[in-house]
Formats: sequence, C-alpha cells, structure tokens
Amino acid sequence: MTTTLKPLSDRVVVEPIEKDEITAGGVALPETAKEEPQQGTVVAIGPGLRDGNGQRVAMEVAVGDMVLFARYGGSSLKHKGKEYLILREEEILAIIEI
Repeated sequence: MTTTLKPLSDRVVVEPIEKDEITAGGVALPETAKEEPQQGTVVAIGPGLRDGNGQRVAMEVAVGDMVLFARYGGSSLKHKGKEYLILREEEILAIIEI
C-alpha cells in the first residue's frame, strides 16, 4: 500500500534542505550557530483556509516552491525514511525565486 502526505487546511509539507555543518575553513558548527531562517522545498499543500462565506482562499505557495521558514516553526515528522516539516502557510516567510 502506498501512502502519501495530504495536508489539511492551510498546512504545507516542506522537505528541509540541510545546511553544511562544517564551514569552508573546516570549523564544525554547533546546532545553535546554524543560519536562520531555514530553507526547504514544498512537497504538498492543503486546500487552503475558508473565508467568511465558506469559499476556499487560494494558497500562495505551490508544490515545488523553494521557501524560507523560521527555524523552530512547524512540526517535524519522518515519513518513508525522509524528514519533513508540516507548517501553516503563515509560518512561511518567503518564496525563493531563482
């Protein structure tokens, strides 16, 4: 049986991009010294919140977007051997456009 993650409401599933833990000079960075905010790729989005009339409000992010999010935002989970974060759309700080 194949399982997929299907977020609800305005939630977004993000696959975080791991930063190098060793600098170019060979210095190992402790967890507290890593850069903030974090980056990741959106792998799934929910249908969006409902407005006062019950209509869905379109999400501003899309699957495949590279995003910035706060370091301690969302909930982490492991699914099929990979680490993911489930964030509310409001916890995403920016979309990285290349």
